Amino acid sequence: MKKTKGPEFEQALKKLETIVEKLESTDITLEESIKLYEEGLRLSKQCTQTLEDAVLRIEEISADSKIEKGA
Repeated sequence: MKKTKGPEFEQALKKLETIVEKLESTDITLEESIKLYEEGLRLSKQCTQTLEDAVLRIEEISADSKIEKGA
């Protein structure tokens, strides 16, 4: 499991939101739209992976807690 820092997730999410806003505007070229789309996909994958890692970590913590309690 790869560990990432919290602020990195928030920064990636904020940048993804900015990209979506730009893509929704009509003032960008097709080429710029494609570049933004590619970057958005990369950021989306990064955020998804971070969230999946967090879920796994929480599940591990919960499992460890149950073992310690004898459940």
